[in-house]
Amino acid sequence: MKLSTLLDSVFIVASIALLPGIGGAQTSANNSGEPIVINSNNLSTHPTNVSYLKPFDTAFLAYQGNLKAQGIPSGNALLFQYQKGSLTALDVVKAAVKAKKLPAQALNDTGYLNAVESELTSLDINGNLSN
Repeated sequence: MKLSTLLDSVFIVASIALLPGIGGAQTSANNSGEPIVINSNNLSTHPTNVSYLKPFDTAFLAYQGNLKAQGIPSGNALLFQYQKGSLTALDVVKAAVKAKKLPAQALNDTGYLNAVESELTSLDINGNLSN
């Protein structure tokens, strides 16, 4: 079995295993109408449990094609555009904000943007496009 086939298989299995957690994220709106993301595993009556999607989940939503309506390609097309520099982590986060998967504050959170960048790089390496 080729190494690239093995890596693809591992990526697919990991993706399927993580899918329930990604699907468990719900989008809601606060009083100002801005979207907030609530992790359904931590729901309570206290608003302090509000958080962003994990950076991996944001990158993976794009990879799965859940941000296509916002102009972000999916799968290998996403990885190719990222690799050649015509798509950035900021582009993905902007699309997630537009899709109401993230609050607008994520656009100014450099730590979050850097983490999404790292996840996109990881997808690029695991997608085996850098060879």
